[in-house]
Amino acid sequence: MKTKEEAREIIARIEEQIHKVIIGQDDLIRRILIALFGRIPYSFKKGEEEKAGSGHILLEGVPGLAKTLLVSAIANTINARFQRIQFTPDMLPADILGTKIFDSKTGEFRTEKGPIFANIILADEINRAPQKTQSALLEAMQERQVTIGETTYGLEDPFWVLATQNPVEQEGVFSLPEAQLDRFCMMVRVHYPSPESEYQMLSASLEKTRIESVADPQAVLWIRQLAGEVYVDEKIRRYIVAIGQNTRNTRPEALPIVKEMVMHGASPRSYNHLLAMSRAVAFFRGRDFVLPSDVKYIATDVLHHRIVRTIRAEVENVASDEIVAEVLRHTPIP
Repeated sequence: MKTKEEAREIIARIEEQIHKVIIGQDDLIRRILIALFGRIPYSFKKGEEEKAGSGHILLEGVPGLAKTLLVSAIANTINARFQRIQFTPDMLPADILGTKIFDSKTGEFRTEKGPIFANIILADEINRAPQKTQSALLEAMQERQVTIGETTYGLEDPFWVLATQNPVEQEGVFSLPEAQLDRFCMMVRVHYPSPESEYQMLSASLEKTRIESVADPQAVLWIRQLAGEVYVDEKIRRYIVAIGQNTRNTRPEALPIVKEMVMHGASPRSYNHLLAMSRAVAFFRGRDFVLPSDVKYIATDVLHHRIVRTIRAEVENVASDEIVAEVLRHTPIP
């Protein structure tokens, strides 16, 4: 039986390898690994044991911040099958999932599987593809399976989607539908590194750097299982529910900023995601139980992309981060 100490040692080695090519951005790396090792249940079919997967991430940042390099580095450290999919306006769902192809030699149709069949998927510039192509990811992200024609294929575990989008591009991009956004466990904004980190980048020699595999996909599964066993008190569960409830404008006691700036608040699915990520945060911090500080640390990343703002909020440039921060400030801590 693998121990928690062994798990945390592997996580530390993964972070060490990533820092060979990513200078600075410690908090960003930690949040992404929290999503990888967070355990989110997704299937409760009759006759089957509960299935769980990692939390998918939407990375938002301007070009040149090493988002693609970071994802590739993580895949290398755990020796996982990595597939980068460049989303374009002319892309079709079959380009992601695969399709049926007629084989003239056998006279039968055969299935040609698409790039979605990998452990780690980088959906690069996901908002450049139209909504029908984006929607091709919905079944894969939620059920960890893909339907091609009349046949459904299960995806290998771990199956983890990281998508990137450029917040400043306006031409040739399509906004992600709410159903797509809600499938992402977290949206993490990638900011510029510190001046000192940028200086160190100029002195680094990436061509001589080699990332070593310090784990394998099976390690992800058992570390994820350990993180999912972190104890959550009933008061913490009610705290998570209270935070989610306070993002909705349907309640008479809703905060003024929520009544005026929010059209739709957090979904019930977000509660499960926030609970799973809070467990992972506690695990990373070396504890076997969740504290309110763990919830607050990760709550903005889990909730802000799920809040649909009103037109007034957009005109007055009231960000969803500001709304979530106000909700956290006014939700009583147990």
